[in-house]
Order: sequence, then structure tokens, then C-alpha cells
Amino acid sequence: MATISTYKYTIQPQDVDFTLRASASSIVNYMLNVAGLDAHNKGFGVEVLQDSSLTWVLLRFCTEINYRPEQYETVEIDTWISDFNRLSSTRNFRMRIGDRVIASGVSMWCVLNMETRQSADMSMMKEAHDKFIVAEPSPIAAPGRLRAIESAVTVSRPVVYSDIDFNRHVNTMRYVDMVFDSYPLEIFEAKDAMRLDINFLAEARYGETISVGYVEEENNRQFEITSDSGKTLCRAKVEIKKNL
Repeated sequence: MATISTYKYTIQPQDVDFTLRASASSIVNYMLNVAGLDAHNKGFGVEVLQDSSLTWVLLRFCTEINYRPEQYETVEIDTWISDFNRLSSTRNFRMRIGDRVIASGVSMWCVLNMETRQSADMSMMKEAHDKFIVAEPSPIAAPGRLRAIESAVTVSRPVVYSDIDFNRHVNTMRYVDMVFDSYPLEIFEAKDAMRLDINFLAEARYGETISVGYVEEENNRQFEITSDSGKTLCRAKVEIKKNL
């Protein structure tokens, strides 16, 4: 019977912000690192797929962060696959300090053909995944489909070397940083709880210029990140919840 896997991390100085607590993008990074490590340990990591000119890419992701751990605190991250079909795989995360859950996440992945840059049918991986599906629901509501917006505020920037990951497109954490860079420091000083939803729609490649736009709606901001060619790269939504 498949079981939940658990990985341990200690929060490092490079992962904290000016409050000496893990930044939102670092928390996302820890979760996605666990996804890659667990897939590797189970035999379907990115290094296996790349032998067939395939790779994992993130379709949608959400996280609810109730507490950002301090520098040198040790956290445990539970992860498990709860659903798999020919179009996507759903992987879940639960970040804990002891029995206290401080953050949760849900990710939806697909396989990309690295030559055509199109999504691939994942049926050939079903047998490898079936024995690792855990009968445990996602810890939070799954990432929703985000609507298009007319941005009230827009900031543009080039895609540079440090933005690019092993798939040769902009790294997920760069998008998360772009979103949270729009907020005043007071949000992070207040240690507000928050939820982030992000949908990936197209790739941003080296040399492009991208624009980050958003609108404010009560306790949330909706974001649309576009390329200089006019394509929508991703949409995101951040809900600031309650002050802890």
C-alpha cells in the first residue's frame, strides 16, 4: 500500500527575507524540491524522462501559508500523489513543525515534449504511478482556473540568465517573487497568513521581455504576466487572510 513520504529541511540563511523568516518563494521552492526528489526516489524523476526528450512541467499550483518558519528552524514536508491520468498528475504537500501544519500545497503537473514544446500523453507512465497513489485527499482546495484581468498596474522586465531553469524557461520561483515583489514590506512584517494560486499558460524564454500586471480586489490581488509578443504566460491570485 502506498504511503505518504516525508522529507526534512532546515531553513537556511539564503531562504529568509528581512524578517529572518522563510520567504513565500522559498516555501514554494522547498515543496517543489520535495516533488522532484520524491519523483526521483520512485523512479520517474526528470532525469528519467529526459532520456526520452520529455520533462515535468507545472500546470497549476496553490499554497496556503499560515506561518513562515524562522532561519534555522527545521521543518518536515509530507508529500503524496492523489490522482494521475493521461493529462496530469496531482501531488500534495503538508509542511509541519512537529504536529503543527504551517503550510500546505497542491500541485498539478504534466509532461512536456522538449522537442515540440507540447504536452505529451502520460498514459505510458500510468503503471509506474498507480502503485504510489495514496488514498488521502488534498490538504487544501485545489488550484482554481484564474480569469483574465485588465491590469491597473504594470511593471516590465527582461528575462535574464538567472531566471532560467533546466527546462530553459522561467523558473516557478521567479514568478512567485514577481508576484510578492508588488507588495509593501508591511505585509511581511505583519506575518499575515496568505493563499497563492498560480496557473501556467505558456513558457517565457530567455531574451523575452515580460510584464507583470495586477488589480486589487478587497483582500486579494489578481495578476497577469504577459510576454512582449502579447501571450499570457501565467495568472496568479494572492489572498491575504488574517493577521496571526
